[in-house]
Amino acid sequence: MFARKLDPIRQSFFLFGPRGTGKSTWIRAHFADARYYDLLDTGETLRLSREPGALFREAGALAPGTWVVIDEVQKVPELLNEVHRLIEARRLNFILSGSSARKLRRGGSNLLAGRALVENLFPLVSAEMSFNIDTDAAMTRGTLPLAVTGPDPIAFLRAYADTYLQEEVRAEALTRSIGGFSRFLEIAARQNGQVTNTSAIARDAAVSRQTAQNYFDILHDTLVGYWVRPWKLKRATKQVAHPKFYLFDCGVARALSGRLPYPVSPEEQGPLFETFLHGELRAFVAYARLNYPIYYWRSYDGVEVDCLCETHDGFVALEMKAATRWERRDNRGLERMREELGRNKLTCFGVYRGQRAATWDGIAVLPVTDFLKRLWDGALLK
Repeated sequence: MFARKLDPIRQSFFLFGPRGTGKSTWIRAHFADARYYDLLDTGETLRLSREPGALFREAGALAPGTWVVIDEVQKVPELLNEVHRLIEARRLNFILSGSSARKLRRGGSNLLAGRALVENLFPLVSAEMSFNIDTDAAMTRGTLPLAVTGPDPIAFLRAYADTYLQEEVRAEALTRSIGGFSRFLEIAARQNGQVTNTSAIARDAAVSRQTAQNYFDILHDTLVGYWVRPWKLKRATKQVAHPKFYLFDCGVARALSGRLPYPVSPEEQGPLFETFLHGELRAFVAYARLNYPIYYWRSYDGVEVDCLCETHDGFVALEMKAATRWERRDNRGLERMREELGRNKLTCFGVYRGQRAATWDGIAVLPVTDFLKRLWDGALLK
């Protein structure tokens, strides 16, 4: 069992995260005495769907301050009205976990008007594995707990991809065309971590552009992927305006793209390395409760910075290279960004898969493990 970096809080909260990240395990480890409602139990789901008020009658008898867990709460969104009443009338604390926020966000559900905070759980990160992490393995199989510890990560990830199509999409009736969605999913997964051209993906998947956009919304709302928006320099006149779409885990990206049985190709290395590092950054920002948005920047002439964060005291820019050698040309985007923002406002780092740290004209270039240790020590983002 890994010691997760997510620390529990002492008031009601939503706990979101993709399937397989370990939400239920985390909850049971930290809230072992809580009253538990498991909506993966079909009988329990049917019972509470028919009569949501049963929750109020049953939990209302508990002592004030008692913790109550509703696992996969999105399956019965109507329960949130009862949760609201129980928080107000009985002063109970709730953990409302889910692997999909779609029905909650789009169905007009009662989101408790700030009475419950929002926490997120991610796949395993390097700090949870004591930095004993094989970057090649993380890029190939990802870092979902069962992909790291299970006896057959490939079989697990194949099943995971099939389960996503079956349970998250068909069971929740998110789209009527499973065939069209499946084609889209493979193409979108092969474009993981690249500037997203929705029209081209729609054309290759033989669906309309609006349908493709709806499919991206499904991936986002079911927590399988996320957008990284381009950061706009205030005085820039020409730059790339399209976002990038990343899947939440390298292994899942390879499973959905159909590349899982094969070695990682040279074309895959860069996007997968970025996917791995973006996952670490997103997890750190969430677990440290910094709430910094993560952007990328790319100029009209193709100069790019992979990651840019605006912190309390300036900007942090990161260039990520899957190569084992760092070359001066790899600094180009960071140098352009320093020209735009000024050296005093911008801290620059390069991250690569080589063995030695170096400094290039004030830019610290770090091996990936060194970078991860600094990140989780709180030395990069504050």
